Amino acid sequence: MIQFIKKRIANIALAILVLFTVTGMGTAVPSKAHAAAPDKAAVGVVDLGLLVNQHPDTPKANETIKAEAEAAQKEFDAKAAGLDDKERQDLRAQLQQRVGQKQQELLKAIADKIDAAVKEVANAKGLTVVVAKSVVVYGGVDITEDVLKKLR
Repeated sequence: MIQFIKKRIANIALAILVLFTVTGMGTAVPSKAHAAAPDKAAVGVVDLGLLVNQHPDTPKANETIKAEAEAAQKEFDAKAAGLDDKERQDLRAQLQQRVGQKQQELLKAIADKIDAAVKEVANAKGLTVVVAKSVVVYGGVDITEDVLKKLR
C-alpha cells in the first residue's frame, strides 16, 4: 500500500495537469484589451508541471499526503490481521480511497490558486488564450515566470 501511495505522490504534477485539463485550464481567458482585434489572438503558455512543483503549498501537501498514507498503512496493519482476503481487500480499498480523497482535496486547492494566478497574469498581459506549454508546438508567450512571481 505504501508503494502505491508513493507512486501517487510522485505523480502529483501529473495529477494537477490532468485537473487543469478537466477543469478547463488551457481554455480561453477573456481579455478586454484584445476584444477589438479577434483576428490577432494573443496566446500564452505556461509550464504547469513547473508551477505545481514550485508552488509554495506543494511541499506541505506532499507531507500531508505522505502522513495520510502512513496512517492508512498503520490502520491496515492493525485491522487486517483478523480479516479474510475479501475483507482485507475491502479495507485496503477503503483506506486507499480515503488517501485519494485527501490528495484530490489538496491538489484542487493548489490548482485553484495556480488557475487564479494564470488568469491575473493573462489579463494583465492582454492574452486571450492560455494553454499548457506541453501542447504547444510553436509560438505563444511564456508567462510561467510571471505566474510564479504571483504565486510567491
